[in-house]
Amino acid sequence: MTDKRKLFGTDGIRAVAGESPLDAKTIYAVGLALGHSLRRKNAAPRVILGRDTRESGPWIAATLAAGLREAGVASESAGVVPTPAVAFLARKHGFDAGVVLSASHNPWRDNGIKLFGGDGFKLADDVELAMEDEILHHAGQVTAPDPATLPPVEDNNALAGEYIQFLIDCVPSLSLAGLKIVADCANGAAAGVAPELFRRLGGDVQLTHVSPDGRNINLNSGALHPEVVAKEVVARGAMLGLTFDGDADRCMLSGSQNNVINGDAILLMAGRDLKGRGMLTGDAVVATTMSNMGLEAAFKRSGIKMLRAGVGDRYVLEMMQKEDAALGGEQSGHILFPHLATTGDGILTALVVLDLVARSGKSIEELTADLKVFPQVIVNVRVKEKKPLNGFPLIVTAINAAEKELKDSGRVVIRYSGTEALARVMIEAESEEAMKRHAEAIAAEIRAELGA
Repeated sequence: MTDKRKLFGTDGIRAVAGESPLDAKTIYAVGLALGHSLRRKNAAPRVILGRDTRESGPWIAATLAAGLREAGVASESAGVVPTPAVAFLARKHGFDAGVVLSASHNPWRDNGIKLFGGDGFKLADDVELAMEDEILHHAGQVTAPDPATLPPVEDNNALAGEYIQFLIDCVPSLSLAGLKIVADCANGAAAGVAPELFRRLGGDVQLTHVSPDGRNINLNSGALHPEVVAKEVVARGAMLGLTFDGDADRCMLSGSQNNVINGDAILLMAGRDLKGRGMLTGDAVVATTMSNMGLEAAFKRSGIKMLRAGVGDRYVLEMMQKEDAALGGEQSGHILFPHLATTGDGILTALVVLDLVARSGKSIEELTADLKVFPQVIVNVRVKEKKPLNGFPLIVTAINAAEKELKDSGRVVIRYSGTEALARVMIEAESEEAMKRHAEAIAAEIRAELGA
């Protein structure tokens, strides 16, 4: 991601709802800028909107729709749907763009704006960057309407049904007969589609956190807290747990032994399955710098090459397209199946895994038994600003010391979050003591120099 960006991070614009850059003026300006960019290619463009369950979603939708309307662009709303539903609907119905209002895994006070092209892919970095100047210009020049005076957007609830049918069609042979499953919907966007989806798929699927109130999204639930569904699986005597984040574009799993199964393990299962069916092009899978060394070793034993992209599903996708890879994803549960969808989809990922389990006759524990995970820790340091770390000698010294000691027995990855004011210190090592020591040493130096 270029340092020139002022608004867009790795996953769109994200901030506290009502505060810059997610105040009414900027949101209205986003609608204007998007509308103007679309009208350069089409005299009568159309945009599809979707949102998660945050209480700020409706007024943000109304404000953005007003900006689009002012720019001469029509919009339609699918209501509360997962992020990938908007990508699917944009492509299916020939919309010129899709807009998702969500802050994914962030607390309820935050919200965000994610943009998709009419092809169902996230807008490229250079396209978003080109929009920034106009957005910032308009934000300073226009008078945005008071959101309280705007008519609410009307939701077309039939669109969510089309997305549910798409999910079912992706795994036509899936049968949940004999499976007892717990699915945690994080009181987020998954809550809007999971009840009907799993009712149609059958099986014994017990849903939790499906009562959103605008403020309980991700609260002690969902993919941020996979240990919650893991405990529920044990308590309810289930064999498998599924858990989604707020906008349901990623998925984590749990087995029957109170064990959490993250995106690395999902990649391993899916990669081996695709290879076994002759569908893993180039025998390669794209992961990220955060994926565990143990995953790389397990793939190697199966004759699969693991490539590492930068963190962020857009960068995983870029490398997948470059390498013509059939599978990619992140440890956090963003998994990309390009033969099925254009973007990460947590519910689709869950269905693919369920189908794999049903076809193999094996549990997820058996399918990932040889995945030996190196100890890994991530320390998040809240920062005042994201300055280049190589400009601070003490931070550089701490990083160099870690890299020198760990050498071939570990990894050091330091990066800024693309969606929050955080520096993430990730250390992976055979020695848990060395891992913790170096992570804390580096984090302490960042905190001293840049801490908020």
